[in-house]
Amino acid sequence: MWLLDQMLRRLIRKGRLIVIDHDGKEYAYGPGTDAPLRIRLTDKGASTHIARYPRVGAGEAYMDGRMVIEPPHDIRDLVLFVALNAEGDHERALGAKGPLRKLLDRVAATVDSFNDRRSARKNAEYTYNLTRRLYELFLDEDRQYTMAYYRDPAISLEQAQLDKKAHIAAKLNLDRATSSGKRVLDIGCGWGGLALYLHRHYDVDVLGVALAPDQIEFCRERAAELGVADRVKFELMDYRDVQGEFDRITSVGLLEHVGTPQYPAFFEHTHRLLKPDGVMFSHCCGRAGPPGSTDAWTRKYIFPGGYIPALSELVSESEKAGWQVTDVEAMRFHYAHTLEEWYNRTRLHRDEIVALYDERFYRMWEFYLAGAEQAFRYGGLVNWQLQYVKRRDAIPMIRDRMVEESARLRANDTAPAWHLDPALKQAAE
Repeated sequence: MWLLDQMLRRLIRKGRLIVIDHDGKEYAYGPGTDAPLRIRLTDKGASTHIARYPRVGAGEAYMDGRMVIEPPHDIRDLVLFVALNAEGDHERALGAKGPLRKLLDRVAATVDSFNDRRSARKNAEYTYNLTRRLYELFLDEDRQYTMAYYRDPAISLEQAQLDKKAHIAAKLNLDRATSSGKRVLDIGCGWGGLALYLHRHYDVDVLGVALAPDQIEFCRERAAELGVADRVKFELMDYRDVQGEFDRITSVGLLEHVGTPQYPAFFEHTHRLLKPDGVMFSHCCGRAGPPGSTDAWTRKYIFPGGYIPALSELVSESEKAGWQVTDVEAMRFHYAHTLEEWYNRTRLHRDEIVALYDERFYRMWEFYLAGAEQAFRYGGLVNWQLQYVKRRDAIPMIRDRMVEESARLRANDTAPAWHLDPALKQAAE
C-alpha cells in the first residue's frame, strides 16, 4: 500500500477519497468535506499492481474485482474524480515516467500500430466482431460508434448522431440537384449508417468497405431491407485494395486504426482514388497537443493497433501526398457527452451484457467508456474533422454553404423520441 499511498497523496487535491486496503485499514486523501468516494481493495497485491502500472493496473484491478467502488458511486465517478484532480497534469495521475520508459512506450505503441493487411484485419475483427446485441444495447439505433454532434447537450443521443451525419454531409459539398449517380467511397463504413444517409439525401452511389465480417454482413442486410443494395454496396475489403475513381471519399473513425506507419500509404492511395474535382472528408479522434502514444490498457483490451493522431501528423502526411487541407474543425467535448450516454446505457443493460459475456467483460467495458470520457472531458483528446481537396476550386470560397446545408439536412430529419418513453417505441412498432 505504501506506493499507492504516496501516489495518491501527491495527486488528490480536490474532493475526498477513502481507500480501504485488503486488511480493513482506511487511508484518506483530499481536503473535501462532502461524502467521500470510497474504494476497497480485496487482496494484498492490488495496491502494488495499481501503483506500479497505473495505466494498466487500475483497469485490470477493477476488471478482476480486486478494486471495488462502494455505492452510491461507480467506476465512472472514480475515473472522473482522478481526472479532475489531474487536469492539466496527467503525468501526476498516472505516475511520472523517465525518458527511457517514455521512449520504450512510444516504440511499443508504434510497433503495435504498424497495421499491415493481416494485422489490420485481425484488429478490426477483435474490435468489431463482438456480438451484434452488445452494440444494440448501448449505441443509437443507427449504430453510430463515433462521436455524436451535440448542438445542445440536452438533446438525445439519437438526435445528436443524426445531427453528426448532417454536419459531415455538409462538408462533402454535395448538391441533390447535381449529385445523382456520383460515386462515394466510405472507408471504414461501420454499420452502414452514413452510406445509407448519403444515398437517401443525395441519390449517390456508395461503396462502403471495412474489415469486420459481421459489420459488412449487417450493412448488406440493411441495404437489402431498404431496397437500395444495387446503389449502396458494402465489401469486406482493405482500403488499400480499392480501385477506381470516386467523386467523394469519407472516413469516419478510421484513421485511429490506420496507424502512423501506414499514413503515407493511406493518403497516397486515397489521392489516386479521388477525381480531380472531388472532396475527401475525415473524422477521427485526435490529440489537441503534439504526437503521443496510445496507453497500454486500451491497446491490450479495446483497440489493438490503435493510435489517436495529432493534427500535425494528419496535415503533414497528407501534404506529402499532394492533398490541400481546406477545412479543419476541432470538436471539443462532444465525445464526452456521447461516451457518458453510452456508459449510462451500458449500465442499464448490465445483466444482459453479463449474460452475453461475463462479469469481467462488463467491468472492462465500463472502465473503457469511463476512461475514454475523462480523456475527452478533462484530458487532451478532441475530434478532428478535416476536409481535403486536390484542386482549390473544388469547393466554395466561403463556409456559408456548409452551414446552410447542415441546417437544411437537420430540418428534414428528426430522431424519434423513443429513448424518452419506451411506450412510444412499442407503439411505433
